[in-house]
Amino acid sequence: MTSASSLGGVAQAGAGPDNGPAHEFFVPAPHEPAGSAPAPAFGPVILEAEGLVRRFFGVTVLDGVSLSLAAGEVRALLGENGAGKSTMINLLSGVHQPDGGQLRLDGSPVRFARPLDADHAGISVIRQELSLFPDLSVAEAIFAGHLPLNRFGLVDWPRMRRAASAALSQLAPDIDINAPVASLSIARQQMVEIARALTRKARVVIMDEPTASLSPNEVAHLGRIIADLSREGVAVLYVSHRLDEIRAFCQTYTVLRDGKAVAGGRVADTDIPALIRAMAGREIAAAQKAPPAPVADQGTGEPLLQIRHLASPQGLRGGQRVKDVSFALRQGEILGLAGIVGAGRTETARMIFGLDPVGQGEIRLFGQPVRFASPAAAIAAGIGYVPEDRKGLSLLPGRSVHENFALTGAVPARFGRNDRRAEARLLAGFWQKLGIRAASPGAAITTLSGGNQQKVILARWIALKPKLLIIDEPTRGIDVGAKEDVHALIREIAASGVAVLLISSDLPEVMSLSHRIITLREGVTSSDQPAAGITAEALMTHMTRHA
Repeated sequence: MTSASSLGGVAQAGAGPDNGPAHEFFVPAPHEPAGSAPAPAFGPVILEAEGLVRRFFGVTVLDGVSLSLAAGEVRALLGENGAGKSTMINLLSGVHQPDGGQLRLDGSPVRFARPLDADHAGISVIRQELSLFPDLSVAEAIFAGHLPLNRFGLVDWPRMRRAASAALSQLAPDIDINAPVASLSIARQQMVEIARALTRKARVVIMDEPTASLSPNEVAHLGRIIADLSREGVAVLYVSHRLDEIRAFCQTYTVLRDGKAVAGGRVADTDIPALIRAMAGREIAAAQKAPPAPVADQGTGEPLLQIRHLASPQGLRGGQRVKDVSFALRQGEILGLAGIVGAGRTETARMIFGLDPVGQGEIRLFGQPVRFASPAAAIAAGIGYVPEDRKGLSLLPGRSVHENFALTGAVPARFGRNDRRAEARLLAGFWQKLGIRAASPGAAITTLSGGNQQKVILARWIALKPKLLIIDEPTRGIDVGAKEDVHALIREIAASGVAVLLISSDLPEVMSLSHRIITLREGVTSSDQPAAGITAEALMTHMTRHA
């Protein structure tokens, strides 16, 4: 069983993320080719699902799905958005109860009436949508719900801080355990979420898109932690749309499609094209497209956006992330902004959009200096922003898909009232183009998968027809097929003349979409070059190494 003390041993062995060769994005190395790897040896089955069924409002979203998790097994759960993965996770962790079928723990039937029951049974979940308390310190957030007590029944604060430091030492040792969670970037919060799950006495760890906001080096380090958990006899259910991670980290897999299990077996006996076919039920081109040619210089005219020596204010909690960032962006251009976590990518975008104050430097829009006091002012000037924090900054959880789509006011009001019919017609076009999967436009946005929520958010901004669209992690939590749709849409809106500032932790995504790529290192612009011909190794060098 995994505990804070055992994780401390792992931390000493791991000694924190290493930078390694620039070309190694996901290590350990993938499994041997199909047929050549020995069958993995697992311990007894810990958790087993047999014929699980779940319905919502009369619609069957999970239809007779079975899988098992044995001690030491790392099983991938795959499927497109809406295939039933989140529902399966919720059934295994007590968020929902099955309408049919059975769960067994150590061979005995079990029913989790609430998540706390599953937690007490040793089932820990790292969710794609973060569930941390923003006002708590990092140490308090890690141990929320299982605070260590001293012999007087009081919280043992020194012990808690030591254990929190030990847990984070193998994930992100530079995180201040006394800092409030709200002061951390989404990627850093993701690391805290992982630490929180790993400090519990888990027998089964469920990871739902745990690397969506992590840098390549952090992904590689998480892979080593998963391997350590497996050796300790912990069962891991790993959910990810990044199929290279599946090949690197997992031994077995189950594929869901339309609520049914359609494929499964040993990862070593399959390949990525076969997994894609099983997930999508069709062929999807897996190869990355070559980057588009650089946008013409457009004579002597001013770029649409110019950033000159931009810096965030001094004295910020967590340090000054943006120190000296400069670049230019022209109409119709996709400018990739790359950098490891903490390099200042998101902070730069937030200052441009008026979410954060500017410390020093200059922002020019159409040649005129601007500093937006609020996002509303930025929107009025023709700027749109798709943030990486979908749950916290982009959605109204209690409202419908239609209402969330209409938030930006892309359809003008008539006689002081929203034109719902015009909004519905506009939404219908995006619904078809993006393949949004939901019961209806009137369904609550929270009933959609993460990928479908992201499609609604993208559609909302595109409908507004901005002059500049900032997109931070556009395909976070989106499946292979939907990813192609979103990429095609980004290319399409750039071709229409919209300037796109693209921020992504997925280097192949940045390389294939961008005309030019800017890299940031420790809050400073470290390179600015055309995407054509650039390699991932060169980008990583600019992102991580000093000249």
